[in-house]
Amino acid sequence: MNSIHKNTNYIILLLFSFIFSSYAQTGKFKVVLDAGHGGKDFGAVYNGHTEKNIALAVVLRVGKILEKNPNIDVLYTRNSDEFIELDERANIANSENATIFVSIHCNANKSPVGEGFETYVMGVARNKSNFEVAKLENEVITLEKDYKQKYEGFDPNNPSSMIGMTLMQEEYLENSISLASKIQDQFIGDLDRKSRGVKQAPFMVLHKAYMPRVLIETGFISNPKDGILLDSEEGQMKVAKTIAEAIISYKREYFGTGANESAERPSKRVVEKPIKDSSVAAKPEKIVEKAIVAKPEVVKTEPKKPETKVDASGVVFKVQIEAVGKKIDLIPSNFKGLNNVSVNTDNGKLYKYTYGETSDYNTAKKNLEEAKSKGFESAYLIAFKDGKKISVQDALK
Repeated sequence: MNSIHKNTNYIILLLFSFIFSSYAQTGKFKVVLDAGHGGKDFGAVYNGHTEKNIALAVVLRVGKILEKNPNIDVLYTRNSDEFIELDERANIANSENATIFVSIHCNANKSPVGEGFETYVMGVARNKSNFEVAKLENEVITLEKDYKQKYEGFDPNNPSSMIGMTLMQEEYLENSISLASKIQDQFIGDLDRKSRGVKQAPFMVLHKAYMPRVLIETGFISNPKDGILLDSEEGQMKVAKTIAEAIISYKREYFGTGANESAERPSKRVVEKPIKDSSVAAKPEKIVEKAIVAKPEVVKTEPKKPETKVDASGVVFKVQIEAVGKKIDLIPSNFKGLNNVSVNTDNGKLYKYTYGETSDYNTAKKNLEEAKSKGFESAYLIAFKDGKKISVQDALK
């Protein structure tokens, strides 16, 4: 009977999600910004740096930047030093029918060596380090009254209790990965800091939100370099600008630039199939470095590409597989066997590598699946018309 009740609740919530999505077609692109922790929940505290304060400062700066865009509505789960329960944070986003949910945090480790930024999407942790990050962020529920009943027996210290959290993880997974990838790309291009990649882990605050959602670990306050950056006004502004620009880029990619275009969420659903984590438990620092190989300064002639399918409309779909700060030889061995890879660059700061080129959307989706099967789990579709980048939605029109 308990199981039936839970399934019924799940179906009702899902129906409401679709109803709200339809209703939102006349609204704006809504961003809910969530500053991690707050009030009696300090989060991580290292070397005089306090996570709850940094997270709030960054969130308010991100919001201030986004509010300048007349086609974006910004809402906050908290805009002061107050304690907000995890499910309430998600409830705020759900009740406002947010287009995306962005939760901002700081990472920490007992060792001061850990550094860099990473962005999480909802899912099952594939290694111990990801699970430990999720466990630290989820432990806040123990400060809430009757949390075991409220969260249906969920125990942040028990991995087996997280299995039930995967039921809705796939609903917006593909769009969550795309948003997370844009955030990581923007960090690499703007701040030139160590990227720890797009990862998957069971965060309760993401589990309860029914829209594309990500959790950003902006850096390690346990690391002297990261801590000083994140706890300075200049550093917070740089991080905030980077996150805001990534959100605007995501909006432009999926919803165009106008107010009316931004209301309807992408409708494509992802089959329940957990992604492979891009991190490696034993060597979490090697995510970006793995892609950078010998002879980075020389770009060899690209191997002959298979015939591409392009029609008279001038619309072309490609799969963006990664973006790094250095050149990589365009040979299959550097891209896990993919032999139709091209590259473009933004002022020489960020090199974006794409796979495939076709005007047929179904073929493009097959290319995307192939890229993911090769290990590029954060890959996503992009589109061009007459050489100019446009949103995928506009390309489909």
